[in-house]
Amino acid sequence: MDNFLEIFLITVAIAIVLNVIFKKFEIPTIIGYIAAGEIISEIYHLSGKGEITHIAEFGIVFLMFTIGLEFSFKHLMAMKQEVFLNGSLQMLTCGFVFMLLAIGILGLGDKSATIAGFALALSSTAVVLKILNDNGDINEQYGRKALGILLFQDIAVIPLLLLVDIFSSNNQNIEKLLFTTLISALILITLLFFIGKYLVDRIFRLIIHTSSQEIFISTVLFMVIGASFLANYFGFSYSLGAFIAGALIAETKYKHKIEADLIPFRDLLLGLFFITVGMQIQLDVVAQNWFLIIVLTLLVMALKFGIVFGFLFLYTKKRVALKTAFAIAQIGEFALAIFSLLQAKNMLDIKTSQILIVVSILTMIITPFILNNIRKITNVVEDIALNTNAVQNIDSNIKLKNHLVVFGYGRLGQEVVQKIKNTGVPYLVLESDLNLVELGVSRGENVVFANAAQEETLKIANIEECAVTIITVTNEAKLEILCQVLANYPKPIDTIIHVNGTLKKMLFSSIDEHIRIIRSEKVIARNLVQEALECRIHKNT
Repeated sequence: MDNFLEIFLITVAIAIVLNVIFKKFEIPTIIGYIAAGEIISEIYHLSGKGEITHIAEFGIVFLMFTIGLEFSFKHLMAMKQEVFLNGSLQMLTCGFVFMLLAIGILGLGDKSATIAGFALALSSTAVVLKILNDNGDINEQYGRKALGILLFQDIAVIPLLLLVDIFSSNNQNIEKLLFTTLISALILITLLFFIGKYLVDRIFRLIIHTSSQEIFISTVLFMVIGASFLANYFGFSYSLGAFIAGALIAETKYKHKIEADLIPFRDLLLGLFFITVGMQIQLDVVAQNWFLIIVLTLLVMALKFGIVFGFLFLYTKKRVALKTAFAIAQIGEFALAIFSLLQAKNMLDIKTSQILIVVSILTMIITPFILNNIRKITNVVEDIALNTNAVQNIDSNIKLKNHLVVFGYGRLGQEVVQKIKNTGVPYLVLESDLNLVELGVSRGENVVFANAAQEETLKIANIEECAVTIITVTNEAKLEILCQVLANYPKPIDTIIHVNGTLKKMLFSSIDEHIRIIRSEKVIARNLVQEALECRIHKNT
């Protein structure tokens, strides 16, 4: 490619311009990268193949390495339900359903449909984990469950690639191939385990003594790429080797420094990966099959959501099940590689391959909007499904007076209730999460299941005769709605609101003189100073 530098420069410029514009509308940068890839491919007639694709693959490699750093083998075993139970249920159920879909709608043969179906069952590690890490949801319950399923899917890629070799080769001895793969896996794990247990810590101790940041980063890069090379040498994906290496290094004391140093490399290469994803879109195929593509996109996401929610609902909180199902409803980046491989092996024609690739990309584009608004979407679904338009468990004949009304029974709400109980003042808590309501009731507290945004709820709670209302809700969307409802109520209601961070003016545009804002920073600062002064006084006495 003679004009590589020119193409690279223009691509980066397009990506920067698009992402600056998209950022103003809170559109994720992932979409900017994909759009930049599509634009540059149309200008220079590129296909997203060749050397640049191999470089971009290392974005996934570094992502998997940083995931491995977060999950040592001990941690992985502690997550065995999330990884092995949830992951296997999701892959087997979705894979079988999508296999039937591939046969019925796309007209694929049994072998091609099997691989394509299970490839469609894969979700996007790159998209989901980047957003979960960015918004801090990786440590929430649904984030852990989504991560567990994604980890199992990454492991499941290995047998899928093996199936491609088996189905595309008529003469190869299947038993011999399986035996060779098993031996290769044992050798790879043994090698990486030996290196991680006996060499890594010693090497890092030696490097640390040089006091050179450049040598340290170079060593880390060498280890990541070296582990990926070993995995690929034994017939496995680069990503699997990187993940195992990360899990081994997670046992050392250097994991946090390594993770911090690798983030710039990971994010840069992930951006390049999504640019190559955009390069694979062929607009002529999209134009000819747009209706089928839209139907398949919606159908695949709906089925994947329904299946995951269906089995998680049996043994998980409804809200966690909803969020997890939304989080992994897309098709993953590994599916793109499998579809391209099937086309190269003549198991998929160009048209079908392109349709599946575009459907996968569309699901990736939709996903950031879902994840960035997952709480709002979950609230809407819960309101529809659970019918929280009315208050439950309140006896309308019993009228509280001069009482406190608390909105929300989360962690802060629970602390507030304990303080109120100590004073003996009557109170009522309104909560829309049924699990939290059940928790409060089990503790003997006056918590009711209700949609506080409904005016009827406020009337039944006798809010006109309450002393004050306290809002402990942290969700901005719910907070805005509650502020508007209280501000528009016929009678002024004295309200105290707890907020974190810097307030958005638009969020509290409806606040009037009856609403008092309590900032976490001020309360914490006051308590810290008070504790410090008490320590000083105690020390001087």
